[in-house]
Amino acid sequence: MQKPPQSIDFAIKETSPNIGAGAVTGDKLSCAYDLVEQMQYLYVRVVKAKDLPGKDVTGSCDPYVEVKLGNYKGVTKHFEKKSNPEWNQVFAFSKERIQASVLEVFVKDKDVVLDDLIGKLTFDLNEIPKRVPPDSPLAPQWYRLEDRKGDKAKGELMLAVWMGTQADEAFPDAWHSDAASVGPEGVANIRAKVYLSPKLWYVRVNVIEAQDLVPSDKSRFPEVFVKAVLGNQVLRTRISQSKTINPMWNEDLMFVVAEPFEGPLALTVEDRVASNKDETLGKCVIPLQNVQRRLDHKPVNSRWHNLEKHVIMDGEKKETKFSSRIHLRICLEGGYHVLDESTHYSSDLRPTAKQLWRPSIGILELGILSAHGLMPMKTKDGRGTTDAYCVAKYGQKWIRTRTIVDNFMPKWNEQYTWEVFDPCTVITVGVFDNGHIHGGAGGTKDGRIGKVRIRLSTLAADRVYTHSYPLLVLHPSGVKKTGEVQLAVRFTCSALINMLHMYSHPLLPKMHYIHPLSVIQLDSLRHQAMQIVSVRLSRAEPPLRKEVVEYMLDVDSHMWSMRRSKANFFRIMGVLSGLIAAGKWFDQICNWRNPLTTILIHILFIILVLYPELILPTAFLYLFLIGIWNYRRRPRHPPHMDARLSHADVAHPDELDEEFDTFPTSRSSDIVRMRYDRLRSIAGRVQTVIGDLATQGERFQSLLSWRDPRATTLFVTFCLIAAIVLYVTPFQVVALLIGLYVLRHPRFRHKLPSVPLNFFRRLPATSDSML
Repeated sequence: MQKPPQSIDFAIKETSPNIGAGAVTGDKLSCAYDLVEQMQYLYVRVVKAKDLPGKDVTGSCDPYVEVKLGNYKGVTKHFEKKSNPEWNQVFAFSKERIQASVLEVFVKDKDVVLDDLIGKLTFDLNEIPKRVPPDSPLAPQWYRLEDRKGDKAKGELMLAVWMGTQADEAFPDAWHSDAASVGPEGVANIRAKVYLSPKLWYVRVNVIEAQDLVPSDKSRFPEVFVKAVLGNQVLRTRISQSKTINPMWNEDLMFVVAEPFEGPLALTVEDRVASNKDETLGKCVIPLQNVQRRLDHKPVNSRWHNLEKHVIMDGEKKETKFSSRIHLRICLEGGYHVLDESTHYSSDLRPTAKQLWRPSIGILELGILSAHGLMPMKTKDGRGTTDAYCVAKYGQKWIRTRTIVDNFMPKWNEQYTWEVFDPCTVITVGVFDNGHIHGGAGGTKDGRIGKVRIRLSTLAADRVYTHSYPLLVLHPSGVKKTGEVQLAVRFTCSALINMLHMYSHPLLPKMHYIHPLSVIQLDSLRHQAMQIVSVRLSRAEPPLRKEVVEYMLDVDSHMWSMRRSKANFFRIMGVLSGLIAAGKWFDQICNWRNPLTTILIHILFIILVLYPELILPTAFLYLFLIGIWNYRRRPRHPPHMDARLSHADVAHPDELDEEFDTFPTSRSSDIVRMRYDRLRSIAGRVQTVIGDLATQGERFQSLLSWRDPRATTLFVTFCLIAAIVLYVTPFQVVALLIGLYVLRHPRFRHKLPSVPLNFFRRLPATSDSML
């Protein structure tokens, strides 16, 4: 039966780009910058000038350089009254768009009406040398300037001109001919950049007790609590049960903070004197630089801190020191991984403290080739246009490609590399429309074009995957395909034994299991971590915008959605469909629909009853054979954002209106608003639970599906070994050992998850492909 056109339109497509200049050897490529198509550029490095003649009445000049190639023109900044300026600026002209045979370089004097020509240089393109990285950089040299007639003029210009590729070290910071229409204020916003996420820590504040508090009203029992403020995070303890001047709490407060630390931790002890009135009994400020860093579960030393109180006397605020003290245990938790992404598609699982990191197990290489079929994202001069760029996030490293201006089929051909510490992680690639290169207003945002997630464990090692991924965005009117992005991905394993050993380790660092954080705490801390990351990256130059970071980190993935809930329900039904099919098959056996099969089942049943020691070997051998049989049908393509799996293509308009509604709702009356918000809050939790159940079932399915080839290899090998061991071992011995292991003494149990459980949690599920 022919597939509907919509499913074909949303499908992933395998491509055959001419990457690595065609130097392909099997699945491997032969050069360092080999996952992208080679692009030729003419580079012009303008370094400096000397002995420039004066053109103004005062005898001085305001020089700048204009590099012209056909219709493309690049200009350096100008210096005022300087005859020996230094620019050190690089211009790159794409060879595909070159329509001239001569490169012209003009040195001009900036003037109010008409700029004066100081001198010029001309280069024949056929005589410009070629440079192939990693050759040594071409040394610039001095050239004597010429006048309009070609005679020698006063002054010299130092520059270098060569033909190269995008692998050249001058490429990222160069001015590109693609950006010829961009004004000077937008040039910084179009360049390729690499960003690093700030190093995030959890701050644990254990509020133990306070002593000798001095409330203003001594005739009542104080109701004391502690308020802790760190940046924009505010947490409070419960009101102490001991309503005296020496209250006790022994309560933990958790914060997220980023290095370098910008603000101190401020603690205030307050008395609830009325329903809406609190009185400050004391305050202390603790710089985070002085806080102890903890790497394991051993308790840190507690300390007493003096509380200071500000008193208003005669209109002036005076600081009065009392003997009031507060007992605290504060530490920076280095043993946790600070989650700023969803655990379903996290790109990094290492603890904060670098001392606890394991060695890397491989390298991830990503080639961002091109996009095609992009939709117009904005209007310029009465026509639709798109200024597209890509952002990729893996671990602490974010990359941003250069912006290709006014092009619905941009070609980036940029390659990036990450170290891999865990194969069960996900790289996210997003495509955006740049809204700030033409001096956009303050409210202008970079538009979402779509994103792709790829789980590394689903990739075969050392194989190059070249695919075109659909870019899907959900709108109130429905799901829209905004184009396709072409990527080349390669995961290279450097330590196979270490990588296979990772499947027996816990997914998260030990501290998450020894001292686990509650679900509510993790949700709140993740929200704070995302805010910190987005603020820090938006302060970089050029900034990685807040809306871009939030989209990459799925800031709103926890919100209620009827569409997501339906998708998770059908995921569960897909998992249960195997059991339902087995039940129907057994019913057919019982009803003798196929007599030959029923007779064989009877024979097998009698053998297993007479020889029960064959039950387990037969079961494991059967699983082994199924795994081997499924190998030929193993998935050949990486997972992608699936509109059909996400139920985005069949969502009802009213469901989409609900999903895009504000929270709290902006619909109808106050009563409806209250009930509606309560329903969405509860349903959001149900949705998460259903999704988690679906994930567990899909992990069972992935044991023999070869979605993660390494995990299936380990499991199939285990099944074969188990079948042999159980075949030669008496059944009674096996049953006795299993029973004794299950009933073992608590001292032989560990808080960390078992090896089978760790292996199971690392198996892939289709949550990576959820839109």
